[in-house]
Amino acid sequence: MTMPYYVAPEQVMKDRAEYAQKGIARGRSLIGTTYDRGVLIVAENPSSTLHKISEIYDRVAFAGVGRYNEFDQLRVAGVRHADTKGYAYSREDVDARSLATVYAQYLGQVFTHEMKPLEVEILVAELDPVGDAHQLFHIAYDGTVADEQRFTVLGGDAEAIANRMAARFHQGWTLGEGIRGCVASLSGPTRTLRGDDLEVAVLEHGPWRRTFRRIDDAEVSELLADGEPPELTVTAASAAEGKSEAGSRKPSRDEDAAETGDAPAGEA
Repeated sequence: MTMPYYVAPEQVMKDRAEYAQKGIARGRSLIGTTYDRGVLIVAENPSSTLHKISEIYDRVAFAGVGRYNEFDQLRVAGVRHADTKGYAYSREDVDARSLATVYAQYLGQVFTHEMKPLEVEILVAELDPVGDAHQLFHIAYDGTVADEQRFTVLGGDAEAIANRMAARFHQGWTLGEGIRGCVASLSGPTRTLRGDDLEVAVLEHGPWRRTFRRIDDAEVSELLADGEPPELTVTAASAAEGKSEAGSRKPSRDEDAAETGDAPAGEA
């Protein structure tokens, strides 16, 4: 009789965790943070149609990293859960904490009992309607829930990005400061991210019921440009002055020859 193949439960859990972590690390990162008017979520996402950040309900937003088809199914399930609860009770009863609990139970169940875990990490954020006690719930692939107070990083090289973000974060920063801090943390010292490389959305206070708003590429680029160091502006002005001086002086014989195409002998 052939003996069944045995693997220790600890090894099975370890292998599943490594599999999920590798899949998530291959994805582009995402940062969720608070700012002076609400909650800001910045994701590295060059696609204009496949969104990583979405609205769940009036004051609740969802963001995911990892396999798109897997976290998008979670987004759809979250929308249905929120709509059902809001219809059965009231809109005020839909909150991020209960939604994060449902997500954590499902992800933990899949991680423990299914052959393949979900290669996703998700963020559920809620805007405080009357103050600044906003909530950020980071749910990992194994169902672990972290209640973050200042910011949270999902996917990619999360540890290095979180260290860079911790050095830049300050309580009550503006939208522009928050976007510039998140983009600098995502890009690091070796890359430059532009507005069309990003997906940015906010949950912000306003006179309307819906608080979720997407920030388009043009506005993101404008906010990023506002944070350029002063020396860049001075350099541009100096270059402009140099051009005006060059236009006011009389061109030399060699410059006249270059303009007419008659270069001096020996020059190409």
